[in-house]
Amino acid sequence: MRIGLLTEGGYPYVSGDAGLWCERLVRGLEQHEFDIYALSRSRRQEEDGWVPLPPHVDRVRTAPLWTSEDDGVAYGRRARRRFTECYGALVGAICAGTGADAASEGAAADLPDRFGSALYGLAELAREQGGLVGALRSDAAVHALERACHAPGALRTAHEARLPDLLTVTAHLERALRPLSLDWYGDDGLGAADLCHAAAGGSAALPGLLARHFSDVPLLVTEYGVPLRSHYLALGPGAAAPAVRALLGAFQARLAAEVYRRAEILTPGNAHARRWQERCGADRARIRTVHPGMDAARFAEVGEAPDRADPDTLIWVGRIEPAKDLISLLHAFAEVRKEESKARLRIVGAPSGPEGAAYLGHCRALAAQLFPDEAEGAHAVGDNPVSFEEIGGPEAPTLPDAYAAGAVVVLSSVVEGFPIGLIEAMFCGRATVSTDVGAVVEVIGGTGLVVPPRNPRALAEACVALLRDPERRERLGAAARARALELFTVEQNISAFHGIYLEIVSHCPVRRVVLDEAGAPLPFATPAESHVPGRWTGPTARVLPRTVPGWATASPVRATPLAAAEGA
Repeated sequence: MRIGLLTEGGYPYVSGDAGLWCERLVRGLEQHEFDIYALSRSRRQEEDGWVPLPPHVDRVRTAPLWTSEDDGVAYGRRARRRFTECYGALVGAICAGTGADAASEGAAADLPDRFGSALYGLAELAREQGGLVGALRSDAAVHALERACHAPGALRTAHEARLPDLLTVTAHLERALRPLSLDWYGDDGLGAADLCHAAAGGSAALPGLLARHFSDVPLLVTEYGVPLRSHYLALGPGAAAPAVRALLGAFQARLAAEVYRRAEILTPGNAHARRWQERCGADRARIRTVHPGMDAARFAEVGEAPDRADPDTLIWVGRIEPAKDLISLLHAFAEVRKEESKARLRIVGAPSGPEGAAYLGHCRALAAQLFPDEAEGAHAVGDNPVSFEEIGGPEAPTLPDAYAAGAVVVLSSVVEGFPIGLIEAMFCGRATVSTDVGAVVEVIGGTGLVVPPRNPRALAEACVALLRDPERRERLGAAARARALELFTVEQNISAFHGIYLEIVSHCPVRRVVLDEAGAPLPFATPAESHVPGRWTGPTARVLPRTVPGWATASPVRATPLAAAEGA
């Protein structure tokens, strides 16, 4: 099977989102052939290069999202009129209000079709004319957006958009729509794939939508985060004007809805992401939750060894930033010390950027204020009940060593997606106390204590309960490790996607002739279902090349002996 893996800001680059997950997926499914189609986010990412790729990755095609030069394409009169119509329909669907803002219920219900038709119309124009960069930056694009903002039934906030707002939104749309101008969708690209697998929603899934539109390639979308939620959080009140936030939020919501509507299967990484998908219109019947796979082997020595941790020590591990709410944790620990005078708290982690560094300084100052009689030597374990450390230091040389040092692992976050650190603690067989945010309850599943966020008293009571009960800690830790090994390993993740690949292809067989190295037709190279007359293949059993209306017939695809064996 040939898989077109679509990424944005991740694999195969050395640094980036979901890079490690994609690396494990590709290497774990070596029976398939992979083509990588990657959108990069920065010049530095491209300069850092790629990770070493396995031999069954046939090709890698990349394109930058962070920069784009004018393609120099000059549209004629008809092409300009066509662009104005398609782009006007697109921004019209973005600006159109819903509920009280909508002109009519029928118009609101028609928005997904209007947005999708306009999107694919622009893609077809780019394919015929050679690119959209100049057109998307043109005055015509700004004027079309302005008309849409002032059209009857438009969002109330859109009516307030001024020229700087229109220019900002136009620039954002040009960046987001750059995949429409790529040359990835022919028979020498995604058109030859059996399946497109987008490693995220949003821009990463856009090439998959176009491959589906032009060549009927089925699309699988995996979301371990929620791009739409991330967009809302990133574009907060201090980041942009209200009209800009409303219009860009509407665009991202329309794009997410189109992705969810067209994908054969969606694989959220947790129930939290699944609920977002359902609220954006995803069909529950096409959703399969697949938890991220993590390497359990690195934690095996700690998880399987007898518990030698300090029975009075609480451990927190992670990136230091405001969302982790270490302030509440410190206040909770002050309550713990009133009940358990020998208790210690070790905070292990590095700050995340300048904001994290400032937050770490605030936490250090608070710890000194809460424990004034023990403030000397506040950075060393044993001199102060609270210590701040980093992985690689003498007290925590490795990540497993950090988890092994304490009897109870604490998570105090107020915002959390999928709690990776919590699963690492479970692999180590540690009892945990966590706040009820994100996918925490789904991950814990009854093997740890969960308390409300921003509630230091509840956090303290749960920690004291476990510090006083070693048998309960041992029982919860063993149950947590068993649960993690069952649900959150690399092996279960790879097995799940292998089954999903086969499920999709069995319902969407590839319609093309496959040739061997000698140029002869390769027997059994396509799924057996494609030879059975029916709704997939029409009245004849003959296997035909996939064709695109208005375009040349797809050229034959040559297969390797590995593909022949897998197809048979």
